[in-house]
Parts: sequence; structure tokens; C-alpha cells
Amino acid sequence: MKLRADNLTLTAGERVLCRDLSFEIAPGELWGVLGCNGSGKTTLLHGLAGLAPYSGAILLGDRPLPDYSRRELGCRLGILLQREDQDFWGSVRDYVMLGRYPHAQSWLGWGADDEAAGERALAAFDLAALADRAYASLSGGERQRARLAQLWAQSPPLMLLDEPLQHLDLRHQLQTLEHLRAATRQGGAGAAVVLHDLTFARRCDRILLLYGDGRHASGEAAELLQPALLAELYGCRIDACGDGENAHFIPVI
Repeated sequence: MKLRADNLTLTAGERVLCRDLSFEIAPGELWGVLGCNGSGKTTLLHGLAGLAPYSGAILLGDRPLPDYSRRELGCRLGILLQREDQDFWGSVRDYVMLGRYPHAQSWLGWGADDEAAGERALAAFDLAALADRAYASLSGGERQRARLAQLWAQSPPLMLLDEPLQHLDLRHQLQTLEHLRAATRQGGAGAAVVLHDLTFARRCDRILLLYGDGRHASGEAAELLQPALLAELYGCRIDACGDGENAHFIPVI
């Protein structure tokens, strides 16, 4: 299932964050969304999920986004928000299983498929040993892994992730990127992920640059992740070393 934006315009107060943006997240594609703070990355993901106002059109499959019920949308599209303002009373397993609500067949309890999906998600993010712990007792990085596991339990064919690597240690950053690559390249999902690490962005298939003043650019990762283009985007010199997916980008003061 694809997600397509046609002539999308997003604003914040009087500011136009992006103007007439058209792009498509196709099955099997991993998109990286890059830009400075305040450039509209979070607003874009919220708009694509139907959580923020926009002008233009957003289509999920062949249907406009507003035509879906919330439950239908939850079976097809999942979003990892950057912030979580409310705490949770239950266990880590209870928290992860919230991702199964769009698929639930009965209010009486979870089915075998739901429980299996939850256990797979717990294992994928190294949470099986913490499953019975209170969610509120987790560290920041452990909570982030639980939030990712909840999205994986939801199993949507399209995923929007706002800074999924925040709070994670290096091993779990790499693990999360590998799960994203497997979900897209092997599982056929489509995904867009907001990133600040340009080296990790090189592992994406396609890139969307947001300048925060209405301008934007999109294309293949190898085409857009170039020092000159990145320097214009971030307002500082950026050097590159290495080639392909092993390229590293270093900001220079």
C-alpha cells in the first residue's frame, strides 16, 4: 500500500513550512526526512497521519486519508510520535499490546495472533526479559524501545517514525535501523523516518529535505546526501568520507 501526497502545503502560524509538496512512499521504500529544527518534519508526519491540518491531498492506497475510519487507518498506517506526554499504568507487555487494538476481534481479550505479534515485537527490541516490569519503571531508552515495539506489534504496512533513534544506545540504534530495512526491503512495508544522523540517513532509499521556508527537495539518497546540498540545508560546512552506505558525514565548525 502506498501513501501519496499531492501539492501538500503545511503551515505553522504565519510560516509556510512546505509548499506544493508531492511525493510517494511506495511499498519497499525507506524514506529519510531531514531538516533543521523547526523546518516542519514533525508537522509533515502529523499531516501524513491525519493528525494536523494541511492543504492539498493525501491518499492512502487509492482513497483520500479522511475517508478512512480511525480503526481502518490503524490497520494500515502507524506513527511513532516524538513525544509522549502521558504515563502508562501497566506492564511493558500491556503497553506493547496497545498496538494490537486496531486488529482486535473482540473486547473480551486478545486472540492468539495478537499475542504472537506482541511477543515477536518484545523479542525484536530486546524487551522479553522486561515484559512484566511496570512501564513507568523503564529508563528513557527502554521506553523508546517499548514504543517501537508497540508500533511493530501494530504491524502496519506504512510507518511514520519521528526521531525513533532518540534515547537509544548505539547498538539499539543500529538494531532499529536494521528492523526498518527488513520491514521495507523484505516485508514490503513503506516507511518515512525523521533523522538527525546523516550517516544513518545514508541507509535510507530516498530522502526528503525540508528547508522550513516552503522549499523542499526529494530523490535518491545517493543523489541528495552530498556535502554541498547538506551544507545549504543545515547552514554549516559538512565533509564526507567513505562511499555508498558506509559514507560518513561530519559537520565542521
